[in-house]
Amino acid sequence: MAQDSSKAAKARAVVASLLIVEASVIAILGVWLIVLAIKADSFEFLPLLGDLLFVILGSGGLAVSAVGYRRGKYFGRAPSVLANLIALGVVSYQVQAGFWIVAIPLAVLATATLAATLRAIPE
Repeated sequence: MAQDSSKAAKARAVVASLLIVEASVIAILGVWLIVLAIKADSFEFLPLLGDLLFVILGSGGLAVSAVGYRRGKYFGRAPSVLANLIALGVVSYQVQAGFWIVAIPLAVLATATLAATLRAIPE
């Protein structure tokens, strides 16, 4: 019984770590988009607002999911699955565009996180 709870704790820790990596990647991407929006020749407020929402909701949501997993709560499971399925959809567009430098790491990270999320099943 103790071994089962130890395995579950390890699985949750793996998922939480992968979600933190994803949240960090989204935050970095979002900050980059915000800088591009501010430095653009013609400043538009709505794209900047969209970038801010992207950072707050995307990165913040995955970070909250990671915290939930670390605490043994599974409320972050559905957002994790959804975010990684969306990421795999984005990978298909990157592959079609031949942008392999983004497609391969994103596919690896999204697949690993999705598999870990699905394996960390609550009892």
